[in-house]
Amino acid sequence: MSDPAYQPTPLIPALARIYRPLDRFAWGALRFVAGAWLVPHGAQKLFGWFGGHGLEATSAGFAKMGFEPGWLVGPLVGGTEFFGGILIAIGLLTRPAALAAMILLLVAAVEVHLAHGFFWGNRGYEYPLLWAVLCATITVRGGGPLSVDRALGKEF
Repeated sequence: MSDPAYQPTPLIPALARIYRPLDRFAWGALRFVAGAWLVPHGAQKLFGWFGGHGLEATSAGFAKMGFEPGWLVGPLVGGTEFFGGILIAIGLLTRPAALAAMILLLVAAVEVHLAHGFFWGNRGYEYPLLWAVLCATITVRGGGPLSVDRALGKEF
């Protein structure tokens, strides 16, 4: 169990003047970036933005990969990335949104990318697994102090 009052002493004490004021923003920044980076991936699948193919082609692609029914899987994946990403970024319903994204990314890592090995440059599982672990961490930790969940005083 961690002690929230614990403040480690930096090896270089002068760095404490940098670290301590920024510490309160670190979790919110990490959570925001994780969510915000999911949004364009969902927008590609749902709306064809950012060079994506849109929902019809995305759904057909999922069906071709064996994810049936494609007409359901396409919107679920795109919606999880787009709307779930927004929720994670702002810290609203953070844990369920991050859990959904984690499951999606683990399925992608195992079912789509595992056969290509580890490295993302070869379409491997490195990238989706990294993001799945990040979403797992967000699921456990929640929105944190700079989140809508915290402002509402309720977390899932």
